[in-house]
Amino acid sequence: MSRRLEPGPLVIASHNRGKAREIGALLAPFGIETLSAATLGLPEPEETGDSFRANAVLKARAAAQAAKLPALADDSGLVVPALDGAPGILSARWAGPDKDFALAMDRVWRALAGSRDRRASFVCALALAWPDGHAETFEGEVSGTLVWPPRGDKGFGYDPMFVPDGHSETCGEMEPELKLAISHRARAFERLVAACLEPTQ
Repeated sequence: MSRRLEPGPLVIASHNRGKAREIGALLAPFGIETLSAATLGLPEPEETGDSFRANAVLKARAAAQAAKLPALADDSGLVVPALDGAPGILSARWAGPDKDFALAMDRVWRALAGSRDRRASFVCALALAWPDGHAETFEGEVSGTLVWPPRGDKGFGYDPMFVPDGHSETCGEMEPELKLAISHRARAFERLVAACLEPTQ
């Protein structure tokens, strides 16, 4: 049986402000007070895992042990079948040291030259860890199609080039509430809620 997360402070083990904001909005109805790793001055551990799940656990455990508080980490990225799954767990690294996702999107599109297959998916692994090292993991995925040129400035990362199945807007054009409702992160979060959070009264 999964360990329950009690209301109170929780570290979001990310220095990505967009990601921390999205996760904080998802947790707010459960009485969870989120603190970002950046706000607490926690270092970012090297992501040496070979999967989204492994990297999420690595980051969550490091933050939980450093802050002496429960911590939630997200490892997510863009998976493109025509590129043998790339950029995958290297999605952030494709943006370079300056986290330039315009550069990363251009790199993906150029890599797809010559392929008619524009299918892609966003994958998210969430890891919830406690200071004693215990961790729970949950995964979510949303499928879609890549488009060029990128459209919209409401999201972050690869959002402006990704159109989820069943929609005509990119994740960069969608209102945040809609994106949050259908995203890979929301799907992973639904599983976390079912396992570790008490329903609201």
